Parts: sequence; C-alpha cells; structure tokens
Amino acid sequence: MMQSPLQLETAFNIGPVPITVPVVTTWGIMACLAGVFFVLTRKLKIRAGGTQTVLEILVTSITSQIQGTLGRDPRPFQPLIGTLFIFILVANWADIIPTVEPPTAHIETDAALAFIVFAATPYFGIRLGGMLGYLKTFADPTWVMIPLNFVEQITRNFALMVRLFGNIMSGVFLVAVVLSLAGLLVPIPLMGLNLLIGAVQAYIFAILAVVFIGSAVPADTAKTSHTSQLKEL
Repeated sequence: MMQSPLQLETAFNIGPVPITVPVVTTWGIMACLAGVFFVLTRKLKIRAGGTQTVLEILVTSITSQIQGTLGRDPRPFQPLIGTLFIFILVANWADIIPTVEPPTAHIETDAALAFIVFAATPYFGIRLGGMLGYLKTFADPTWVMIPLNFVEQITRNFALMVRLFGNIMSGVFLVAVVLSLAGLLVPIPLMGLNLLIGAVQAYIFAILAVVFIGSAVPADTAKTSHTSQLKEL
C-alpha cells in the first residue's frame, strides 16, 4: 500500500526533532550536487574538454533563457535560478533510483522552494531597484492595483508550490500503481514519461521564478544597473 504524500516517514531523530525521509533525500541530493560540481569545476581550462563543454552549454543555456525572458542582464539572477533548476531537475528524477522517492513529491519541499522564490523577489527588487523602486512596482500599471499586487505576491508563489507538487506526486503515484498491477517491465514507458514531466516541471518552475523575481525590478533601474556593471568590467 502506498503512503500518502502528506504523511512523512521519520528517518531518525536529532534530540526531540524528527528528521523525515524527504529531508534526508534532499540533503543527499544537495551533497551529491555540491560534490560533483566541485570536482568538475576544479580544473577548468581555456580549451574545454568534453565535460567542461557540457557544463558551459548548461550555464550558457540558463543564462540565455534568463536574458530572453527578462530582456536584461541575467548575471544577478543566474546563480539562484541555475541552482533551483538543477536541484529540482535532479530531485524530480530521484525515483530512477530504486526505493528513492522524489522529495518534490512532498509538499513540504515544494513549499520551501516556493518560499525561496518569495523571499528572493523583494531581495532582488530592493537590491537592484532600491526600496522606493521596488514599492513602485506594486503600483503597476496603476495605483488602484496596489492591494491586488500585494495579494498576488502570495497567491502566485502558492500556485508555484501546488503546480510542482501536483505534477511530480501524480507521476510517482501513477508509476507505483501500474507497477503494482502490471509488473516490472510494463511501467518502463511511463517512467520515461515521468522523467520528461520532471524535466518540464523543473523548467517551468525556473522560468516562473525568473518572471516573478524580474517583475520586482523596475525596467529603467535594471538598465542603469546593467550599464554600470559593464563599466566596471
């Protein structure tokens, strides 16, 4: 019998604090990603080899996607958006390892990811546009929209959380149900589809995060910031 995604299995306890299986899986994914990228980026060369070329393509693709979505300098947003995309992609694909369930199939993980985007929005808005510039974005297109824009800050991040949770959780449940009814080989095409859904959902989450964060930065301020950064270079 499958466990409800709202019920969390405890892996161990640190004092009175229970550490759940999704938390342990999340820690494991973060440790693996940190270790892999540390090893892969230790000896970067001007003439890139095969592995470095793949990394450069990944970074360039993320950068160009941010640039194309916002139409502004992508460098301030690149570390956060790139990290979110890679982590969510790997987390969504965690179920290719037997007995491992994607942490993104649990709403607590998705809530934490959505909260990161929620917190990053005013951070980048104030950092790049100043406090006054950030507050002015709530009056876009007119001051009448200020209350609705404040509410939207919460509802859109809630929708971001629910979208990721619903798609990944339903995919895991579908494969589990078919596996229990049809045996080992039949669900393989569904597992391939589940991997595709995981990649699409990671992309959608990252793009929406770009849009949400970018909307907090006034366009004229972003252009001024971009010009000053180019002068520094």
